[in-house]
Amino acid sequence: MPSSPTLGVLAMLGACTIWGLSPLYYKLLAHVPPLEVLSHRTLWSLVFFAGVLLVQGRLAQIGHLLARPKRAGIVLLAALSISTNWFFFIFSVQTGHAMQASLGYYIFPLVAVMIGVVLFGERLSLLKSLAVGLATLAVLWLSRGLGAVPWISLILAMTFGMYGALKRGIAAGPVVSVTAEVLLLSPIALAWLFFAVGADGVYGTNWHDTLLLMVSGPLTGMPLILFSAASRRVEMATVGLLQYLNPTLQFLCATLVFAEPFTPAHAITFALIWTALALYSAEALRQGRAARRASSSASVPGTEVT
Repeated sequence: MPSSPTLGVLAMLGACTIWGLSPLYYKLLAHVPPLEVLSHRTLWSLVFFAGVLLVQGRLAQIGHLLARPKRAGIVLLAALSISTNWFFFIFSVQTGHAMQASLGYYIFPLVAVMIGVVLFGERLSLLKSLAVGLATLAVLWLSRGLGAVPWISLILAMTFGMYGALKRGIAAGPVVSVTAEVLLLSPIALAWLFFAVGADGVYGTNWHDTLLLMVSGPLTGMPLILFSAASRRVEMATVGLLQYLNPTLQFLCATLVFAEPFTPAHAITFALIWTALALYSAEALRQGRAARRASSSASVPGTEVT
């Protein structure tokens, strides 16, 4: 049987593969307005996650999480952040901007670093500062080359970064917290489908679209569960490196499957981003090794860490 770390790596690969190939799914729903797709994704995700918690006997934890107004407010802000992220990802794929989505998830770790500096007072090492500088240069270069700011990329990176920052203040596991988030969003989704979409909605009009919309629940839930399992079994540095599989697969979908234009400006931009991520990853690995050495030294009797 595979070891626990091996299972963790396999789980992480599975999660990133689902995320990375999800543009293929949303492209199949390109004829459905993105807000309608988002509403169904919210509702079917609630059905999926609530079912998981029901089987696990943990459904009551949602009530405990939302019992206090302050915690419920943080959950609501996180829900709005991830919902905005979902919408612009669906919108980018449906409108032929999947490459911008890929770029957004490439620069997300570097945006998360800056959020840590601004909101949590974290300090940047020299290599991480250089990585953030290269990412900024990449965005500026692409803006100059295209004659427009890659706003979809920036929105995706910022909303996912803020979502991660808000999740730090939620004292609950990922499945419980995400279930609470989609629960708070479900009245908005239902209201949109009932009042704005109404009889013009595609759900129920044919089996193909109906099944695709229902699949949005497991498609959202399964990679999160796999990611959670991976995080408990492998080092976070490994998790961080494997996460780059997600935007890489999105990039390949955009260029090879959707045949989106890949200009010289794109080539230079992605080269700068990949260089920045290499520096960021090298520094993260170095810091991880240093932390493990310090922990190991501290656990040995008579050893003083200076």
